[in-house]
Amino acid sequence: MSNNNPAIPAAGPPPEAAPLSVAGVALAARDVDRLAGFYAALLGVPPLPDDAAPGALRFELRAARLRLIPAPGSRAERGDEPGLFHTAFLAPDRAALAGWLRHALELGIRLQGASAHGVSDALYLADPEGNGIEVYADHPRDAWPREAAGGLAMVTRRLDLPALLAEAPGAAPPAAGFRIGHVHLRGGDIPATEAFYRALGLEVTQRLPKASFLSSGGYHHHLAVNGWHSAGTRPAGLGGLAWLSLRARGEAAQRRAAAALLAAEPSGGGWAAHDPSGNALRLEL
Repeated sequence: MSNNNPAIPAAGPPPEAAPLSVAGVALAARDVDRLAGFYAALLGVPPLPDDAAPGALRFELRAARLRLIPAPGSRAERGDEPGLFHTAFLAPDRAALAGWLRHALELGIRLQGASAHGVSDALYLADPEGNGIEVYADHPRDAWPREAAGGLAMVTRRLDLPALLAEAPGAAPPAAGFRIGHVHLRGGDIPATEAFYRALGLEVTQRLPKASFLSSGGYHHHLAVNGWHSAGTRPAGLGGLAWLSLRARGEAAQRRAAAALLAAEPSGGGWAAHDPSGNALRLEL
């Protein structure tokens, strides 16, 4: 495990206040109505019409949005290709995460995992088309585990679900405080993909074998990419990830991100490109 980043501040703004943050995730949906019903129940907010494509829907989540793009003819992902590992929805606090867990259990949603990462407590599941989902709550920044040099030392340990449930007397669907905190991608060439996102302005907070975690503004990570079970470049015509949107705040961040995208893929005009693993990225201001 190694880290190039200097010590991260113990306190700071929410994830979306960073110079670069997640603006949204767009999913190519083989069955838009089915996915819309799932996410409406999961997130506690209704879908709205979206102009990204005919028949598209969106969910507004504070500073970010989840889009569902109709793609009835798309091929289901195998899981060994670059794409979306999970979209991570951030709860306001641990009590809200506990209430959401009771809500999910009442809906009959089955978890795929539950982990304590030192920086956060996280619950894992998938939508009906196999897109990965994380719902998590952050720990206070001054309690995040760190290496001797001051960098992050995130871990994966079993989360005590009975103890979490004890913090919520009843079910509580997500309220206005839920947001997309980060996105985790599957990749192919991890060093090249990491370098692509660093050129945009993200900084490495932690590396694991075949995985990199990157952030802006001192957050534990806005983006991660792993090659644990994937390789090569993402093919066209797949369901799942259609594109990831990042937002640049401030003129300096906007110039740097746009220049990096333009250098990587001139046809995108500085607003869109594919990373070296073939995952599509868009820039918003």
